[in-house]
Parts: sequence; structure tokens; C-alpha cells
Amino acid sequence: MIKTASKEFDYGNWERSYVCIDLKSFYASVECVERGLDPMTTDLVVADPTRSDRTICLAVSPSLKARGVSGRARVFEIPKSFEYIMATPRMSLYMEYAAAIYKVYLDYIAPEDMHVYSIDEVFFDVTAYLKRYGLDPKQMAELLMREVYERIGVRATAGVGPNLYLAKIAMDIIAKHADDFIGVLDEDTYKEQLWDHRPLTDFWMIGRQTAKKFERIGIDTMGGIAALAARDEDWFYKNFGINAELMIDHAYGLESTEMSDIKGYKTRSHSLSHGQVLMRDYTNAEGLLIIKEMTEQLCHEMTDIRKLTRNVSIAVGYSNALHVPMSHGSVSFPVPTDASSLIMPAVADLYDRITDHEYPVRRIFVNFNDIKEREADKQMTLFDLADAEAKEEGKTQGQKKKDDRADPIAETQAKLKRDTALQEAVNSIRNKYGKDAMFRAMDLEEAATTRERNHQVGGHKE
Repeated sequence: MIKTASKEFDYGNWERSYVCIDLKSFYASVECVERGLDPMTTDLVVADPTRSDRTICLAVSPSLKARGVSGRARVFEIPKSFEYIMATPRMSLYMEYAAAIYKVYLDYIAPEDMHVYSIDEVFFDVTAYLKRYGLDPKQMAELLMREVYERIGVRATAGVGPNLYLAKIAMDIIAKHADDFIGVLDEDTYKEQLWDHRPLTDFWMIGRQTAKKFERIGIDTMGGIAALAARDEDWFYKNFGINAELMIDHAYGLESTEMSDIKGYKTRSHSLSHGQVLMRDYTNAEGLLIIKEMTEQLCHEMTDIRKLTRNVSIAVGYSNALHVPMSHGSVSFPVPTDASSLIMPAVADLYDRITDHEYPVRRIFVNFNDIKEREADKQMTLFDLADAEAKEEGKTQGQKKKDDRADPIAETQAKLKRDTALQEAVNSIRNKYGKDAMFRAMDLEEAATTRERNHQVGGHKE
């Protein structure tokens, strides 16, 4: 039970003011709005009725949550005595609503002071806007929530705090117990209200494994973490490495990262990935088909955004009934490439080498790592490739006869030019006429999933 503090907040002492807004049961709320229903009183779940009753609900309306149904319940876990609407997921519609809500925010807050954390959750640095609108931080949250509800019809919860972390925790834990769905925390009220709060997994960035690590030494509250930090900081660095400082700061309600830090952050490397949880157990051969489809699709995406990769990794999970670990592996290329004629055979060979051919396959993940910008003048130069391959064999270009290497390099160079040109042409046709305008013959096989996934967003129907 959350202890409610009676303290009046002195917002004037806050150096910065942050608001975090989360749209209540967003997908379910959108489905209710589309039907002219109130999501606060309508029993509705968003789940695909064509899948088994073990499928996880993407969203559950607030009224069903109030009746004890988990926000991530499987369909069969909803009591049979409950009458409710089952809405088929419509991801494109939810994205349209999210864009419309973002436009509402833009009427009040500049993009540089907003961080979109997820499709239904946004952080705001409202420091510069309070004087302009004559509001305190909580009133600013009320304004944004009200505008979203009146214009779009979707209700929200909000957290307010002097740093990003406290705003997030106020929203995640405090707001759900507040009559106005707004939680406010500063460092003092964080300690007063939440140092004894359980479970630890309610706190941002503390997952089950982290919580278990603390439980093994008898700690199950944030106050306990703070006490441990006061007497033994070294324990945190031994167990959490570079995340130790963040863990300790959060125990005290501190957060050094500001909105400007988020906006200025640039990753050193990038990746592109696809994953599938299959609707049934696939044979190893059928799994190979799926991984080739996914690899081919990623190659086309790379060509479309003019990127190249040096390394591809895959992970394959087996039937749920087996309870065996996933198979992992990666393959690297001498030079960055987006050519499916090079990448697909290498990934198929990797799959064949690392998987147990006797186990049925249920989950497949493909990740293109170390992505770089494609340089048009260097993309088709295969002498770099020849050099790299020669070095791997312990040879130099001088050790190879010119007549032995000229033709193979020219042939490979021409092949890759054709391959990239073909991928660009296919992308152009698909962009103009739709994803189903052109596909490989393998996409017509019974076990293939590409054509179905062409009409999905995030693994669900558009």
C-alpha cells in the first residue's frame, strides 16, 4: 500500500521540472474510442482471435484491470464468466493515434524538450514553459492530459518530478493510486513513500534477475538498497559494473541525465534486427526457410536506407516443450555489405552449423550488427574483399598470380553490382505498388511467413 504524503511541494526549489505521460491501456483505449465507448467502463481486450487462447493480450481496458485482469494476461486467464469485447490488433491505427497525440504535445512543447520513450509514453522537460503558461509542473501535466483527452478521447496518467527518474517512478507507482491519475515526487517524498515499497520490480530498470540478486542477500526494498550502498558501495560495482552508480543514485531518487543529454546522445554503432515467435513448432528445414526470408528482408531494408553490415548474428529457440537453451552464433564479412547473395548463404550455413536438427524450432532472431553508411564509390570495390580474404589465408596479393585473381574479382564485382541494383529495383517496385508486388518463390512455400508479415506491424495485423 502506498503511503500518501501530505507535503506541499515547493516547485520553486526545483532546478528542473519533468513530466512523464503514459496513455492508459493505449491500444484498448483506441479501440474503445473507435467504438464510441468509454475505456474506463468498457470491458475490452486487444488480442488476435485467430490465434490460440494462449496468446497474450496486447492491452486490457482499465475497467477489466480493475476487475483483476492482468495487463498482459493470456486470453485463457480471463475468467470465463466475464463478458468482454475482443478487438483484433490494428497497429497502423494505433500509430496514427500516437502521431495525432504527439501533435497535441507539439502545440505546447518543442520537440527538443520531448523524448518519445515508447508509442504511448513521453518525457517532457517543462522547465522553460511554466512561466510562459503561468502553471506549476503538476498543472502543466494536467493541461497536457486534458488536451489529449478532449481532442483524441484517450485518457492518460502522469508523473511529475525534479528529474527524469522521479517523474517516471511517480507515474509508474504513485499515479495509479491518485484520484487525478497524477503522481508527484521529490527526493524526500520518494524516500518517505517508496523506500519500503514492494516489489522491487515496480521500479524502473529493476528486472526480475536484478531483484533476485538483492533478495539473495536479504534486500527487497529500495530503502534496503540505499542502506547497502551507504555501507558497501564496492558490492554494487562487483555485481553491476558500470551500472552500479546508476543503481545507487536511483536508490536515493537521484538522476544526473537531463533531456539535453538524451537529445545529444549518439550511439557508436547501430544494428537492425527482426524476430519471430512462430505459431507452431517448425522442423529444422522449415526454420531454415524462415531465417532465409528474414535475412533477405533485412538485406532489402539495408539497401533501402543505404547501410552496410560487417556482422550478422542469429538466435534460434526450440519448442516450448523441450526446455533447452537457444542456439546462438554469428558470421562476419571481410568488408561491409548489404548484398543478399553474400549474406543469405552465410547465414543459412551458420543456421545449419549451430542448430540441433532434431529439435523443432519456435523462435528465430536475426541481427545485422555494426551497421555503417554505404559509400557509393566504395560499395562495389571488391579489391578490399580480395585483400581481406587473402590475409585470412595467410597470403598477400603479391603471392597470387594476376591472371588467377583478376577474373574472379571482376566476376564477383559484377555480381554484387547486379545484386544491389536488383535489390534497389525490387525496393522501388514494392515502395510504389506494395510489399506483395514482388517476392521470392520461397515466400510461396507453405511454411513461409513473409507475405503474412507484409501486412503486420510489430508482428500484429496492420
